[in-house]
Amino acid sequence: MKLTKSELEVMETLWQAGRPLARFEILEESVDPSWSPSTIHILLNGLLKKEAIREAGFVKRSKTYGRLYDVNISRESYYSETLLRGKGAKAIPLYVSMLLKSDDLTMDTVNELERLVAERKKELESDQ
Repeated sequence: MKLTKSELEVMETLWQAGRPLARFEILEESVDPSWSPSTIHILLNGLLKKEAIREAGFVKRSKTYGRLYDVNISRESYYSETLLRGKGAKAIPLYVSMLLKSDDLTMDTVNELERLVAERKKELESDQ
Protein backbone atom coordinates (compact mmCIF):
# COMPACT_ATOMS: atom_id res chain seq x y z
CA MET A 1 0.00 0.00 0.00
CA LYS A 2 1.45 3.35 -1.02
CA LEU A 3 0.01 6.43 0.66
CA THR A 4 0.35 10.02 -0.43
CA LYS A 5 1.78 12.60 1.98
CA SER A 6 -1.72 13.91 2.74
CA GLU A 7 -3.16 10.42 3.25
CA LEU A 8 -0.28 9.62 5.58
CA GLU A 9 -1.06 12.74 7.62
CA VAL A 10 -4.66 11.51 8.05
CA MET A 11 -3.37 8.07 9.05
CA GLU A 12 -0.98 9.63 11.60
CA THR A 13 -3.95 11.46 13.12
CA LEU A 14 -5.91 8.21 13.39
CA TRP A 15 -2.93 6.28 14.78
CA GLN A 16 -2.26 9.02 17.32
CA ALA A 17 -5.89 9.02 18.47
CA GLY A 18 -5.92 5.26 18.99
CA ARG A 19 -9.67 5.11 18.38
CA PRO A 20 -12.10 5.62 15.50
CA LEU A 21 -12.61 9.26 14.56
CA ALA A 22 -15.29 11.16 12.68
CA ARG A 23 -14.38 13.51 9.83
CA PHE A 24 -14.74 16.58 12.03
CA GLU A 25 -12.46 15.01 14.69
CA ILE A 26 -9.80 14.26 12.10
CA LEU A 27 -9.96 17.91 11.04
CA GLU A 28 -9.72 19.09 14.65
CA GLU A 29 -6.89 16.75 15.65
CA SER A 30 -4.71 17.04 12.55
CA VAL A 31 -1.52 18.89 13.39
CA ASP A 32 -0.53 21.41 10.71
CA PRO A 33 -1.99 19.46 7.75
CA SER A 34 -0.63 20.07 4.25
CA TRP A 35 -4.15 19.62 2.85
CA SER A 36 -7.14 21.89 3.05
CA PRO A 37 -10.19 20.90 5.12
CA SER A 38 -12.32 20.76 1.97
CA THR A 39 -10.27 17.80 0.65
CA ILE A 40 -10.90 15.53 3.65
CA HIS A 41 -13.62 13.59 1.80
CA ILE A 42 -11.26 12.87 -1.09
CA LEU A 43 -8.54 11.72 1.30
CA LEU A 44 -10.90 9.49 3.30
CA ASN A 45 -12.36 7.94 0.15
CA GLY A 46 -8.86 7.26 -1.15
CA LEU A 47 -7.88 5.60 2.12
CA LEU A 48 -11.08 3.52 2.07
CA LYS A 49 -10.36 2.42 -1.50
CA LYS A 50 -6.81 1.42 -0.54
CA GLU A 51 -8.27 -0.39 2.49
CA ALA A 52 -5.97 1.54 4.83
CA ILE A 53 -9.04 2.54 6.85
CA ARG A 54 -12.53 1.20 7.33
CA GLU A 55 -15.88 2.54 8.41
CA ALA A 56 -16.35 1.88 12.11
CA GLY A 57 -19.89 3.03 12.79
CA PHE A 58 -21.58 6.40 13.16
CA VAL A 59 -21.56 9.27 15.60
CA LYS A 60 -24.27 11.87 16.16
CA ARG A 61 -23.26 15.50 16.00
CA SER A 62 -26.04 18.04 16.45
CA LYS A 63 -28.89 16.76 14.32
CA THR A 64 -26.80 14.78 11.82
CA TYR A 65 -24.83 11.57 11.85
CA GLY A 66 -21.29 11.16 10.59
CA ARG A 67 -19.20 8.13 9.81
CA LEU A 68 -16.42 6.98 12.10
CA TYR A 69 -13.15 5.86 10.51
CA ASP A 70 -10.61 3.46 11.97
CA VAL A 71 -7.27 2.14 10.72
CA ASN A 72 -6.87 -1.25 9.07
CA ILE A 73 -3.10 -1.30 9.44
CA SER A 74 -0.91 -0.40 12.38
CA ARG A 75 1.71 2.32 12.13
CA GLU A 76 4.43 -0.29 12.68
CA SER A 77 3.14 -2.56 9.91
CA TYR A 78 2.80 0.31 7.44
CA TYR A 79 6.29 1.64 8.01
CA SER A 80 7.79 -1.87 8.00
CA GLU A 81 6.15 -2.61 4.66
CA THR A 82 7.27 0.76 3.30
CA LEU A 83 10.84 0.19 4.41
CA LEU A 84 11.03 -3.31 2.98
CA ARG A 85 9.26 -2.32 -0.25
CA GLY A 86 11.67 0.55 -0.80
CA LYS A 87 15.11 -1.01 -0.57
CA GLY A 88 14.42 -4.42 0.84
CA ALA A 89 16.26 -5.97 3.74
CA LYS A 90 19.44 -4.19 2.66
CA ALA A 91 18.01 -0.90 3.96
CA ILE A 92 17.38 -2.19 7.48
CA PRO A 93 20.96 -1.75 8.80
CA LEU A 94 21.03 1.82 7.50
CA TYR A 95 17.65 2.54 9.07
CA VAL A 96 18.69 1.04 12.43
CA SER A 97 21.99 2.94 12.42
CA MET A 98 20.09 6.20 11.90
CA LEU A 99 17.81 5.35 14.84
CA LEU A 100 20.79 4.53 17.06
CA LYS A 101 22.25 7.98 16.43
CA SER A 102 19.16 9.69 17.84
CA ASP A 103 19.77 12.02 20.77
CA ASP A 104 16.55 10.75 22.37
CA LEU A 105 17.87 7.19 22.68
CA THR A 106 18.07 5.94 26.26
CA MET A 107 19.92 3.00 27.77
CA ASP A 108 16.56 1.30 28.38
CA THR A 109 15.74 1.59 24.69
CA VAL A 110 19.13 0.19 23.66
CA ASN A 111 18.64 -2.73 26.07
CA GLU A 112 15.19 -3.39 24.64
CA LEU A 113 16.58 -3.33 21.09
CA GLU A 114 19.30 -5.79 22.09
CA ARG A 115 16.70 -8.08 23.61
CA LEU A 116 14.55 -7.95 20.46
CA VAL A 117 17.53 -8.66 18.19
CA ALA A 118 18.64 -11.61 20.34
CA GLU A 119 15.08 -12.98 20.32
CA ARG A 120 14.82 -12.71 16.54
CA LYS A 121 18.27 -14.23 16.09
CA LYS A 122 17.17 -17.31 18.07
CA GLU A 123 14.04 -17.62 15.92
CA LEU A 124 16.06 -17.44 12.71
CA GLU A 125 18.62 -19.96 13.98
CA SER A 126 15.89 -22.43 14.91
CA ASP A 127 14.37 -22.12 11.42
CA GLN A 128 17.61 -23.30 9.78
